[in-house]
Amino acid sequence: MSQRGTEARDTGRRQPARREAGLRAGGGPACQGDPEDAGRLALGGGPLRGSAPGRRLPPGQYVPAGWPVLHYGPVPVFNPETWDLRVVGATESGQEHRWNWAQLAELPRTRIVADFHCVTKFSIQDAAWDGIAAADLLRAVPPAPAVTHVMTWADFGYSANVRIADFLAEDTILATHLDGAELSPEHGYPLRLVVPSRYGWKSVKWVRAVEYLTKDRRGFWEERGYHNTADPWREQRYSYQEQPGDGPAS
Repeated sequence: MSQRGTEARDTGRRQPARREAGLRAGGGPACQGDPEDAGRLALGGGPLRGSAPGRRLPPGQYVPAGWPVLHYGPVPVFNPETWDLRVVGATESGQEHRWNWAQLAELPRTRIVADFHCVTKFSIQDAAWDGIAAADLLRAVPPAPAVTHVMTWADFGYSANVRIADFLAEDTILATHLDGAELSPEHGYPLRLVVPSRYGWKSVKWVRAVEYLTKDRRGFWEERGYHNTADPWREQRYSYQEQPGDGPAS
């Protein structure tokens, strides 16, 4: 996907963030795999970073020397001839929408710079992501008025749910590049969701579909004991911490 015509946007930091974008168990961000399986943790991808003095981190987080890569399941093989991205569920039109790889390249481009917080307790500061603002995707395919949540689906069936407000946040992006370079396969090439306001398992790698929901539904790790909302500033790591209203009704 060409970077030509990229619009770079920069916004105020949100604890912290500066603005710059179905299926079987798999997919995820640098920490979107088994969040407790340290045996699968391997350094790789992205430049080395170190702690910045005086920079605030969410509770329990630390800044590693490199970017750990952690995911569950195999890394999918990208074929630009067959790859597509679908928007399904409760669309305003009632119709499913589909882009192939070439068509997706025609959507508006943006950049965010934001900190990335993994539930395994590492944080990457000032990661620069280029891609498609999630809000622009919703403008292209509007949701029905009753939509409250979005489920993002990856290859091999991995999924993660977020509130529509979190998906619409100005620093949520469907990213194709990290720190000026095309995403590596381990970091979600060709397309990954990045939701800086949530723990990293919500930032789905290898995105293939976005589903509009009229009521909340737990994703892959939420069904396996992880917090439905996943706010790193409130240290919402596990489902036993959930308060009324944090998750879907039983």
